Amino acid sequence: MLDYAGLSAIAAVVREGSFERAARALHVTPSAISQRVKGMEERLGTVLIVRGHPCTATVTGRLLCRHVEQVGLLEVDLRDALPKLSQSGAPDAADSRATLRIAVNADSLGTWFIGAIDLFLRTAPALLDVVLDDEEHTVEWLRSGTVLAAVSANARPVQGCNSMPLGRLSYLAVASPGYMARHFPEGIDAASLASAPILRFNRKDGLQAQWIRRICRRPIDVPTHWVPSTQAFVDAAVAGIGWAMNPRSLVQEHLRAGRLVELMPGRELAVPLYWQVSRLAVPMLRQLTQAVLVGAQAALDLKSFRKAR
Repeated sequence: MLDYAGLSAIAAVVREGSFERAARALHVTPSAISQRVKGMEERLGTVLIVRGHPCTATVTGRLLCRHVEQVGLLEVDLRDALPKLSQSGAPDAADSRATLRIAVNADSLGTWFIGAIDLFLRTAPALLDVVLDDEEHTVEWLRSGTVLAAVSANARPVQGCNSMPLGRLSYLAVASPGYMARHFPEGIDAASLASAPILRFNRKDGLQAQWIRRICRRPIDVPTHWVPSTQAFVDAAVAGIGWAMNPRSLVQEHLRAGRLVELMPGRELAVPLYWQVSRLAVPMLRQLTQAVLVGAQAALDLKSFRKAR
């Protein structure tokens, strides 16, 4: 038999980031959490928690956390079928809610995904733990067992998951009029792009480089500002700090007002997005998937995506 008190302690430490916060979440002492984690590590003969700030799970620890999350979903389903199980006197209403960990790219989170979450949480007794990563890398969280679902640029389903198209997120290369006058007075070519500062979200952000390769037919080294915030990315472009690829929905008002202009009108970049979700057969994951599909339908271009395929 698995020690679910120990498993819950491990999951709480990873979720909360420390033994002290895990203890508060589970209404026990930090000593009790420490003893439970130590007991599980001794029983399995391996380290499960990397002690640090924050605490993180090892590979084995992540597998156990995924199991706890899946059990939590099944328990919610069982409580719906057997309401008397919910009358056991839990100390906090939040204790009965399952926590779903999902990986999402920053631009989806900053545009359409919050609406999908809102739709899901109107009826689902759940808490969400959203992991932020580039759309090309969110599937790695699925492969490691850290999350149960992800918005991804990868169509091929991860083992144990289903993959379904969401649509295309359209990006425009934009800059302020003043920036354009300073850096592209004679137009845009390889030489002018090589000296004009760009904005990048982080080291995984390759959208600007992808756009440059499409325009110039080759990669170009460019000066770079690093701005790891979706909203600040737009603000930095409006301020004239650099040019960048931004979702159309985030910059269309600035374009209409003249605060931003496209570097080359008509040369947008459309990124295909997919929803990858565990095949675990529980109603809550089906609810989440339905909400995500509805949210994406309102914001992403699925029709042309299907035609292109």
